[in-house]
Amino acid sequence: MPTRPLISTASPAPETDAPTTGNSPLPPPESAPAELAWRLDIAVQTPAHAALGDLLSYAGTAPLVPGTLVRVPLGRREVLGVVWNEATSLAGVQAEPDMALKPVGAALDALAPLGEAWRDLVAFAARYYQRSIGEIALASLPPQLRDLTTTQLARRLKRKTTTGPVAQTAEAANLIALSTEQTAALARIEAESGTFLLVGSTGSGKTEVYLRCVADLLARDPEAQALVMVPEINLTPQLEARFKARFGDEAVVSLHSGMTHPQRLASWLAAHSGAARIVLGTRMAVFASIPGLKLIVVDEEHDPSYKQQEGARYSARDLAVWRGQREGAKVILGSATPSLESWHQSRPAEGDDPGGRYVRLEMPSRIGAGELPAVRLVDMNLQPPKTVLSGALLEAIGQRIARGEQSMIFLNRRGYAPVLACGDCGWKSECTHCSAYRVFHKIDRTLRCHHCGFTERVPRACPACGNPDIAPVGRGTERLEEHLAELFADVKRPDGSAVRIARIDADSTKKQGALESQLAAVHAGEVDVLVGTQMIAKGHDFRRITLVAAVNPDGALFSSDFRAPERLFSLLMQSAGRAGRDAAYLAAQGATAQMWIQTFHSQHPLFMALRKHDYAAFARQQLDERQAAAMPPFAFQALLRADAREQAVAQAFLNIAADAAEALPGADIVTRYPAVPLSIQRVADVERAQMLIESPSRAALQRLLASWQPLLHALRRTPEGKGVIRWLVDVDPHSI
Repeated sequence: MPTRPLISTASPAPETDAPTTGNSPLPPPESAPAELAWRLDIAVQTPAHAALGDLLSYAGTAPLVPGTLVRVPLGRREVLGVVWNEATSLAGVQAEPDMALKPVGAALDALAPLGEAWRDLVAFAARYYQRSIGEIALASLPPQLRDLTTTQLARRLKRKTTTGPVAQTAEAANLIALSTEQTAALARIEAESGTFLLVGSTGSGKTEVYLRCVADLLARDPEAQALVMVPEINLTPQLEARFKARFGDEAVVSLHSGMTHPQRLASWLAAHSGAARIVLGTRMAVFASIPGLKLIVVDEEHDPSYKQQEGARYSARDLAVWRGQREGAKVILGSATPSLESWHQSRPAEGDDPGGRYVRLEMPSRIGAGELPAVRLVDMNLQPPKTVLSGALLEAIGQRIARGEQSMIFLNRRGYAPVLACGDCGWKSECTHCSAYRVFHKIDRTLRCHHCGFTERVPRACPACGNPDIAPVGRGTERLEEHLAELFADVKRPDGSAVRIARIDADSTKKQGALESQLAAVHAGEVDVLVGTQMIAKGHDFRRITLVAAVNPDGALFSSDFRAPERLFSLLMQSAGRAGRDAAYLAAQGATAQMWIQTFHSQHPLFMALRKHDYAAFARQQLDERQAAAMPPFAFQALLRADAREQAVAQAFLNIAADAAEALPGADIVTRYPAVPLSIQRVADVERAQMLIESPSRAALQRLLASWQPLLHALRRTPEGKGVIRWLVDVDPHSI
């Protein structure tokens, strides 16, 4: 795109009836070019690892308010930037000829400048997560905003609605009575300030607490706005439906990556202008411009999805807490199984321990007369070899089908089988581009790598020895769905029709609207057995499910990642929470809710705590282990990652970087472990290595990382760094 004219803060002059000669208007008199008298520091999205610094300086004809969006030249392109600081005069400043400042282009001055609080949030995120300000700032803006001209933007802004009082809907006028625990939680949130950890069991009514808090805020302050975050896109529609039913369509907008660019722009503009009183979204919504922000809700705060895993690797949950403190907004973190970091931060004062920074609110009871499901452990050591579903579990599912109830089978592995193998020569369906196996998908007869996407048709015979008898090994959701259909082929529903088995995972919900239609079928009672991955394990309010079963959860018990047991416990407890959510339905059916877990380690402490639904006991045991091992939350970590064509090159880069860090501030209390390959060390023909950095002091770790950046940039330009494709720093990593 060509560079635009020099900046002008004045509106374009209206068209007039100019005198004409023939068919062309006379040219207007030439005006003298405006003087470039001001230096403007602007945040732009510079190339990764370009070492250009946080802000670039440009020259303008007039000072612009910080937060104004402008077009600026960058190389041969014109890009969107954000004016970051107050302008400074260029009067008397003599610049070198080769250092002359480039002029800024047009300002999108029809849009109100981005506020100081928003810029502070971006600056903090960039500093803490070791990225550039421009990368964070521009990535958080709607993609379409980067391409709009001033005229197009002005036209879009005319469509916005004005801020007004939130209309009371029919649902809002007929509110259900609150439980004692809900009432107590709301009273404390109203009376106190800061960050609250709402620990409520599945079905305890946490969403109703969120709704009431938002309603009280909007009724009290006509300018206030609320941000409500969920971990995954598939949870957004049902929460959006509840909020719109309570507050009306005009008051609520959504922000997530599943929206089209025009939809995201419209929602962002509504939030930025204050027209949208409630913003719902996934982790990206934490950076939304919300000038009237007074309340932030982070639902399912424990979920790993709040940690961005590409580009700037920020934690949206942690940034929400920081943003609430910066803007004086109350923050509610809600979960039935909080992250151990949040649980530790909400600990009560005891002895010399002053306690945590969060206020812990507990709602252990389900709404009404509902009881948490009874947990049954099936010892698979006592089952016949190669048993997929135990006889007792199959009988329990069959009984529920006969009564018209629903069952849910959880298996966190999509596809038909994890690997296709030859029994003669030992060939397995390895990916030629990754150090992983390609998964067998029977529906379209493909072998598909879930890491790089490489896909091939299933071979007719073993590629290595020609044996035609190649077979799937292990089970995914596709194969489990097929197996259940065979087992219950002769079983009938109460109306005499055949059993209906449905599968919900990333493969079955690719088409637009597929997830919504499948969930609607479950809610309508058209599905008897639901099979799925973690997509169905959390957040959904299934009213007719009375049995949940976890088929193969043992893999996480002995993972090298110290957070694996925490994730497994949360996933199983959230899965159990899908059963028995409607006490009236259970009573009418004369049924009890159950959670079945098939395991080879039935005496493991994790399962013992799960049987009692005792999150506190599990958290205590895990925190004791972590404290003894000096792991988070009792220490602070970062990962330095390097990618190269050869593993040796990547590891050498990291080890040289570790040696170069010896003289940096804080190096004496920051441990740098030797470089090692990632668990999946090769993806898309790129070798990946990582180095763990750990310290008991967060400040010391941050000082070292900040001082390390120039050394890493310089090392990349040396012969030792030439073979490195990319490197990155991951602060507070969620998986190691």
